[in-house]
This record gives sequence, C-alpha cells and structure tokens, in this order.
Amino acid sequence: MRVVERSVFERIRERLRTLYGDALLDRLMQRLDLIVGRYGVGVSCPEDKPCRRWDQRDAVLITYGDMVSANGEPPLTTLRRFLAEQVGDAFSAVHVLPFFPYSSDDGFSVIDYRAVDPALGGWDEIQALANDYRLMVDLVINHVSGQSRWFRAYCNGMAPERHYFVEVDPEADLSAVVRPRTSPLLRAVHTPAGLRHVWATFSHDQIDVDFSNPDVLFEYLDILLYYVHNGAQIIRLDAIAYLWKQIGTDCIHLPQTHEVVKLLRDVLDMLDPSILLLTETNVPHAENVAYFGAGDEAHMVYQFSLPPLLLHALHTGNARYLTDWAARLEPPPLGCTFFNFTASHDGIGVRPLEGLLPQEEFDALVSAVEAGGGLVSRRSNADGSTTPYELNTTYFDALRVPDDPLASIARFLCSQTIAMSLQGVPGIYFNSLLGASNDVFGVEESGRARSINRQKWVEPELLMLLAGDSGHQAGGVFPEYLRRLRLRGAQPAFHPDGPQHVLSLPAGLFGVCRDAPDASQPQSIQHEGIQHEGIQHEGIQPQRLWMLANLTARTVTVAFGRIDRRWKQSRWTELIEGRHYAGDGGADKLVLAPYQVLWLVRQTAPPGAASGDNALESAAGGDVADSADEPPTA
Repeated sequence: MRVVERSVFERIRERLRTLYGDALLDRLMQRLDLIVGRYGVGVSCPEDKPCRRWDQRDAVLITYGDMVSANGEPPLTTLRRFLAEQVGDAFSAVHVLPFFPYSSDDGFSVIDYRAVDPALGGWDEIQALANDYRLMVDLVINHVSGQSRWFRAYCNGMAPERHYFVEVDPEADLSAVVRPRTSPLLRAVHTPAGLRHVWATFSHDQIDVDFSNPDVLFEYLDILLYYVHNGAQIIRLDAIAYLWKQIGTDCIHLPQTHEVVKLLRDVLDMLDPSILLLTETNVPHAENVAYFGAGDEAHMVYQFSLPPLLLHALHTGNARYLTDWAARLEPPPLGCTFFNFTASHDGIGVRPLEGLLPQEEFDALVSAVEAGGGLVSRRSNADGSTTPYELNTTYFDALRVPDDPLASIARFLCSQTIAMSLQGVPGIYFNSLLGASNDVFGVEESGRARSINRQKWVEPELLMLLAGDSGHQAGGVFPEYLRRLRLRGAQPAFHPDGPQHVLSLPAGLFGVCRDAPDASQPQSIQHEGIQHEGIQHEGIQPQRLWMLANLTARTVTVAFGRIDRRWKQSRWTELIEGRHYAGDGGADKLVLAPYQVLWLVRQTAPPGAASGDNALESAAGGDVADSADEPPTA
C-alpha cells in the first residue's frame, strides 16, 4: 500500500478539530484507524499512475433495484441480466437507488444501512453488479427511518442512540429554517425522559440525526467504508445540504456541513483516490456548486439548473435563458466535474431556477407541465405561504407534442442529446431511457406525486415494448438513445475535463463547442459502415466538436460561419447522421429539422464520400440565422 502523505492526515485531524474541538481529537483519530483496519479497504491505483476518474466513455444509469423484475429470481439479478443483454457498454456506471430495508419514500427512509432488502436480493447480487459496472451507492446521511434500530433505541432511552437525534424545544424560534416540505418540522416522541420533540426535515418517518455528536459521524464513516468494501465506487450524499442544525440559522449549507463533506473526501482520497463523491443539493445554482469547495470537497455535483431550464427552452422554442446560464457557468475546479441529468426518481426541482427565469416565465412553465398531466409539489416559506418546489412528471411527457408521436420522440431526444453534450458526466434515469409516460395509476395507488415517474417493469412486457411491436414510444427512444451514448463515448471532445464554449446563436438554437483535453486519446467506432475517428485527421490538434440543437418545431437555417469562421478550410462530418460535407465549394448554410441536434467535427471524408445533402444548403430554407460576422461564442 502506498505511503499516504502526512498532509492528508493533517487535513483530517484539522477537520475533526474544527467540528468537535481539541478534547476528543486524539480519541477520534484512533477510532478512524480502527474503522479503516476493520474493512481492509485500500488504494486500488498504482503509486506511479494516477487513478482514472472519468472520460468521455462515462455515463451513469440511475435505477431502482427492482426496476425490472421476473418471476422466480431476485430483481437485482433480473436487472443485471437486462443490462447485460439490452444495454451493455452504453453505460459505464449504475446508480442503484437505496436498496436497503426501508419504511417509506421508496428507499430513502432507511431501516438498516448494512443490509440489502431481501425483496431485492443480497450483497452477492450487489457485488455482481459492481463487477459489471462502476457502482454508485447512496449514503442517506441526513436522516434514518422512524422504524430503524437507532430510533427505536432512542425512544427507549438506550445509549448511545439516545444522543443520536436532534431534540428541540417546540417553543424555539425555527422560522429561519429552510426546508423542502410543508409538513411540521418537529415530531413529538414519548421517551423514558418524557415527551421530546425531534427534528424531521423531510417527513415524520425520516428523523434527522445529530452530527454535532461525533458518534454519529463515526457511524456513517463505518457505513461508508462498508459500502466501499462491497464494491461501491461512487458515493452519492443524499440531502447533504441539511446535515448540520444550528437554531437561529437557516440550517442549510452551514460551514460544518461543508466540513463534513470535505472530511469524507479526505478519508476516501486517503484510502482509494478512484472513489468519487457526488453531492445531491437541489438548490439554486450558486449554492449547489459551492459543494465543489476549492476542489477539495465533492468530485461531482448535480447540475440542478439544467433540467428545468432545458424544459423551458424546449417549451418556448427560446434558448435565451438556457444560453445565458450556460455561458456564465464557471468551469469546475481541477479534478471536479458536473453530473448532468434531466430526470431522476424525484421530480424536476425548480428552486434552481431562482434568479434565472422571470416570474412570468416560471409561472408559465409550471402551468404548462400541469396542463400536460404533470403535478406540482410545494414547500413552506417563512411567511407561511407555499411555492412550487418540484415538477412531478416524466421528462418525456413534459415534452410530449400532442397527437404527434414522432415529434414527441424527436423533441425528447433533442433534450437528452443536449444534456449529454455538455461538460460533465451524464446521468440517465431508467424511465427516461425508455421514454416512459406518467404513471397516473402509481400516484393514485401511493398517494405520492413522485410516484408519477417511478414506474417499475415486468421483464417480458418491457422487452415487448422495446421490440416496437406495441407502438409504445420506448421502441423509438431506447435504441436511438443507446446509439447516441455509444457514439458520444467515442469522441474525446466529450471528455468531462474538456472545456466548453457556448455559441452565440438565434433564440431558437442552442449550441456549444467542446474541446478534448490535450491528453485525450483517439477512439474509433463504426457508424453505418463509415469509420469515424475520435480525433480529427487534420494535424495533431485534439478534437473539437460543435453541438447545435434546434429547439423549435420549424426548420431553421444557420450560416456555417456562425460555427467556425474558417469553415471553408476543412471538410466536415456530422456524427449523429454520419454525413460528410465539403467546406470550400460546398454549401454555406446548415439546415436543422425540427428538434434536430448536430454533432459536427472537422474531418477528412473517406475517398468517394458524397459531400452535401439535405442538411446543408447554399440557398436559404427556413429561418435564417443572424449575420456570420458576429463572434461564434458567447
């Protein structure tokens, strides 16, 4: 095992001192040594070779353990077979949403952190998935189930758990507390010491733990290393923003919370630098990216502003707000990146739109989702009012074009292709991969709005849908989604460390230019009989790729010079369609069909390849873009 730099130990020691003071420091460091020794986890990267964190081949599939089931076997086994036979290498990682015994919230009210729900399988099935893909596991770190052993022990006055939870005087002024729910914050509990009131940010079955007690921290450190021992390579910190409580503050993003995340990062870096930490903080953008720290906190943060901004852009056919936001994005710190997604097991959070959309645009978006069959969840404000917190809908139905299945698929795939083109690692929810519709029956059955996008599937029926025989949109979405993911994985310009520049385009278009990091290596794939190299043929410069998307229902034309002023000096390939175009002597305008996305690279066409087709015209057709004399980037 490599010798760990003393500075890592010093950082850990200093963080423990910041959180808990000097008196306990030596004992806490000894406890850390004991935990590390218990599980035998250690560095998996050679001393003289840096660990691979990510590259353009990385994409994460987000799924429940029982998303696919079949008679006579554990759902985790069925899921693994489905991925092997139907998905393959289109994804590099799988996020199995909480697979532990639970009492509510579809897994996020954990009864036992160290057990696999027997209804799903066991640790053998989890480890088998970890052998096939990089495994992402949730550390549900803010709260536990009201039915957990910890909370039952608290209710019975047993040590050490009687000190694990946050007790609050119900007369205390909690008006400053920020939370994403309308339920009462405190839950009354009868204990041997009398009636007590405990903190419950999310529900009365999800009881917040007290991280001001170092015993709680070390419980979670032990759980963290247990997950790593069982194959976890990415750790998702659920609801981390609410971790530390301090009455008189808003109790969100407190400095101690950031210090705990940094401590977890230090421990993982000490043991295995290839393990990634992802924070889940459904809050406005500036608060969200604060969890990068100075590159010493989370490796990845969810790009929470992307889903609602992209939805707004496609609903209005106007990319102005999406473009403005993307152009202002600060690059992540070195060694960090974004986790780009459009949908998850939760709804589409709209708090991240604060400061990004005018109120009238925001209200119109909420109304449009409701008109399309979606639901809206709300949160309480300090003044007693409520405001929308998230939109509950599948992303496909949020973008559905009434009475036009083909346009619906094109519009949805446009959204997904934009998301996978941006700097970062794409995360794709299982039901988005299928183009699933709203599960209205699930909502009626559970009484929960989030059930609308948590539909589960029986394997034989799902395979029939994917075959396309039923006319379900999954037959059109699923194969094309996988094809684009594999095509993306062959392009070094999509490396998460590669910079992006947002293009200055008319309102109906959105585009970025991506550059491969200098160290990226060429890849090659076969696309409809034509080999496309992952690095351009001209010279030795790293690959540059332009993504253009038409967000409108009409054909749009844009001058080639808006993409690259030197466009005439090169030949071009559009990767999604696999077409080649001439530069000098060829057409000077690009024509994008409704909701079409282009991936353009400079490239020498194979001998005999045709130059020019219906995606390029020398005469205007459709809506013409602004002058090509303007600068190509925002």
